[in-house]
Amino acid sequence: MSIQLMPRVHSLIPSITRAGASLAVGVAIAGGMAVAGSGVASAAQVGCASPPSANDIRVIGDASCGATATVGNAGATAMDSGTAVSVANGGSANSLATGFGVALSSSRDAGAAHAFAIGGGISHSNASNGHTTISVAGWGSGATAEASGVKCVGPLSFAVNLNTGAVCAMR
Repeated sequence: MSIQLMPRVHSLIPSITRAGASLAVGVAIAGGMAVAGSGVASAAQVGCASPPSANDIRVIGDASCGATATVGNAGATAMDSGTAVSVANGGSANSLATGFGVALSSSRDAGAAHAFAIGGGISHSNASNGHTTISVAGWGSGATAEASGVKCVGPLSFAVNLNTGAVCAMR
């Protein structure tokens, strides 16, 4: 007796493989950025969450964050002079910014968006319809992950749309 994969399941295997490889590359890049920046002193950290607040905006020192969620969860964390903003209208949106970084994430309709700006990059992630996007930007770079595609500019940037398998990485 042999078991045959249904055509739909069989067609998902390459996407799942690409997504796994993309995630591994992203973790490696983020780890490399963390090691590269490990000698830098850290200043105050500020965190924003929605819920419990409908619209949480905070500033501590030079770091600032904002989070708002009408449905779902939004979380933003900033350190040093970073700025992080997350907006959720369904699903979850998370952002982290350090240094002079700017991280922006937004989600709707059960999407999951994650944006990381480490040491001065600009990172943007937008997800909808149950899909997941991740963007990571290092110093002087930019990364965007959204339904229409991914884009990486400059060194130490990474972006992936786990639904489509689209990925970019620059070192």
